[in-house]
Amino acid sequence: MTLRARLARTEILVAPGVYDGLTASLAEAAGFEALYLSGAAVAYTRLGRPDIGLTSVTEMAETMTLIADRTPLPVIIDADTGFGNALNAQRTMRLYERAGASALQVEDQTYPKRCGHLADKSLIPAAEMAGKVAAMADARASDDTLIIARTDAIAVDGFDAAIDRAETYLEAGADVLFIEAPQSREQLQQISTHFKTRVPLLANMVEGGATPISGAQDLQDQGFDIVIFPGGIVRAIARTAQDYYASLQTNGSNRPFADRMFDFGGLNEVIGTAEMLVKGAEYDRSDP
Repeated sequence: MTLRARLARTEILVAPGVYDGLTASLAEAAGFEALYLSGAAVAYTRLGRPDIGLTSVTEMAETMTLIADRTPLPVIIDADTGFGNALNAQRTMRLYERAGASALQVEDQTYPKRCGHLADKSLIPAAEMAGKVAAMADARASDDTLIIARTDAIAVDGFDAAIDRAETYLEAGADVLFIEAPQSREQLQQISTHFKTRVPLLANMVEGGATPISGAQDLQDQGFDIVIFPGGIVRAIARTAQDYYASLQTNGSNRPFADRMFDFGGLNEVIGTAEMLVKGAEYDRSDP
């Protein structure tokens, strides 16, 4: 099922954040129907740096290729600002689409951008962003590849400006709208009331961010169609890794941490090592 077809259903789509083949496979095994490849998560894990525009389009496309090789699930990928002007945004569309992405999320910040829940952001003109959306629509190879237009205007110019920008991006050809960092439940409801019968809506849940955390069912009841949890897996793994390294340094052994980690066999079971070896043996044409 394509992502576009899935969004025609009434049940909200929950897309957890992933950043590599392992997290993608674990999310698939947990039963999710789609994934979100977070630019922030890639910056956190591959670079060990904050989400301030340091990740490149090629690093993101490479990561997307590896995930697509591991799972058939549709992936929503963070395209940041398109990594430049409208022509750069077109190139990003082509690269991501060839890498296996099902939807690209593009935002209206200046470049380099920063996380939508950090302060001191700045925006490009709405008309420039609309041009990027239109350019990406012209560049995509398949109409099933969705364009998710994000505006960060709430934190910069206020809620009404964000609604106005979202209208502009919808007219330019956006398939899904993502109004970043609503500051209250009331703002979430206003977004839904304004757009929900016209276009699918995406909500972003960031632990400790500007938007109050809501569950998937609650957001569905409010009229949202997609909810992403982009960085939760990194926050969980980073906390576990911090505890793991502290334990190893203190104890000189992994024994005190054993109940919080897979052993060698356990991890190989999770990643399907035995199945891969059997599959490989099927292609062995050597003489007995």
